[in-house]
Amino acid sequence: MTLFSHLEPYAGDPILSLNDAFQKDQRTDKVNLSIGIYFDDAGRIPVLDCVRQAETQMLAEAGTKSYLPIEGSAAMRSAVQALLFGATHEAVVSQRIATLQTIGSSGGLKVGADFIKRWLPGSAAWVSDPTWDNHRAMFEGAGIAVHTYPYHDAATGGLRFDAMLATLQALPPRSVVLLHACCHNPTGVDLSPAQWAQLIPVLQERALLPYLDLAYQGYGDGIEEDAFAARALAAAGQSFFIANSFSKSMSVYGERAGALSVVCGSAAEAELVLGQLKATVRRNYSSPGIHAAGIVSRVLGEPALRSSWEADVAAMRERIQGMRRSLHTRLTALRPGHDFGYLLSQRGMFSYTGLSTAQVDRLRADFGVYLVRSGRICVAGLNSGNLERTAAAMAAVI
Repeated sequence: MTLFSHLEPYAGDPILSLNDAFQKDQRTDKVNLSIGIYFDDAGRIPVLDCVRQAETQMLAEAGTKSYLPIEGSAAMRSAVQALLFGATHEAVVSQRIATLQTIGSSGGLKVGADFIKRWLPGSAAWVSDPTWDNHRAMFEGAGIAVHTYPYHDAATGGLRFDAMLATLQALPPRSVVLLHACCHNPTGVDLSPAQWAQLIPVLQERALLPYLDLAYQGYGDGIEEDAFAARALAAAGQSFFIANSFSKSMSVYGERAGALSVVCGSAAEAELVLGQLKATVRRNYSSPGIHAAGIVSRVLGEPALRSSWEADVAAMRERIQGMRRSLHTRLTALRPGHDFGYLLSQRGMFSYTGLSTAQVDRLRADFGVYLVRSGRICVAGLNSGNLERTAAAMAAVI
C-alpha cells in the first residue's frame, strides 16, 4: 500500500532549520544570531534563581501529578491577570477577563484562532508586514484567511504608522488584527504610547478585534511599562485577545508556560467565552502542564521570588541594550557614513538589519555568522566574546 506516498515533504521551520545547521557547523568561532532565545554573556541559556527556588519548593511539597483543569491552574491564571493588567484594574476586579493557562503563547494563539473560526466564522486575520512566520501558519491552520497591513519602513528602520492606520480604517467589522504588544518580532519596531492612543479609537470605530501577542514582557522598557497596550485597550472598554509567554522572561522555554486572556464586555460574557475556550482546549490537548503552572504561580505570587525575577529581567534587558549600543558603536566605526541608528531605536531581542538575502548567506558561508534570511538579528545572541567578530563580518558584507 502507498497510503502516504502523496504527502509533500516538510521543508522544516526556517528558523529551527537554521539553528540545526548552526549546530552542525564545525567552525569554533561561529555565531548564532538566528533563534529567538536569550543567552547570557557567556553564551549560555540562564536558569534564573527564582525558577530554581520555585522548583525546589515544588519538589519539597511532593504533590500529586493529577490533571489540571482544562483551563489550567487557578493560581497561575490569577497571577497572569495581575501581571498583564494590574491586580486592581477594573477589568480584573469586575471579572470580565477569561484566562486560560496554555501550552506556551503559541498554544494560546492557536486556541484563540480555533475559537475565532468557530464563533466569528466570517472574520479574516490581518498581521503586520512582516510578522513572526508562525502567526500566519497558526491562523491559516485554523482555516482563517490571513492578510497583511503595512508596518516596517525599510527606508528608515521605523514604522509606517500612517499607512497602517489607513489600512485598518478600511477593514470590515470583526476583522482580527494581530498586534505585537512590545518588542516586535522580527523588526524590533514598536508603537509608542501616543500611537496606541491614536490606534485604539480606530479599532473601536471599525469594530475590529485586536489580538495581542506579548512574548517579551520586560525586554522593552520594563515589566509594567510593556503591559501598556493591554491595559490601555482594557481601560478603553475594548474586547480583545492577548496571548503571553514566560519563555523569555523566566527563561523556561521547554516548560511551555503561556496563557491566553480574552477581555470581554461583562463578567457574564467572560464566563461564556471561558466555557467555549475550554471546549476548544478539550478538543485539542485537554489540559496544560502542572510544572509550568507551579513555576509561574510561585515566581509571580511570592514577594521574594517576584523581586528576584524582576531584577533578573532588568539585567537581561540591560544586557541586550548594552549589546545594541556596542554593535552600533563598532559598525559606525567600521562603516562611517552608514546609518546604523535602527539598532538604538528598535527594542527587545530583535532588529531588522536591512541586509539582503545574499548578504545574509555570505555572512553564514564566509564568516559563520548565522542570521535569519530576512536580515533579522537576535541581539540577545551577542556577547563580549563575539561582538567584534560579528561587527567585522557585517561591515564586510554591507
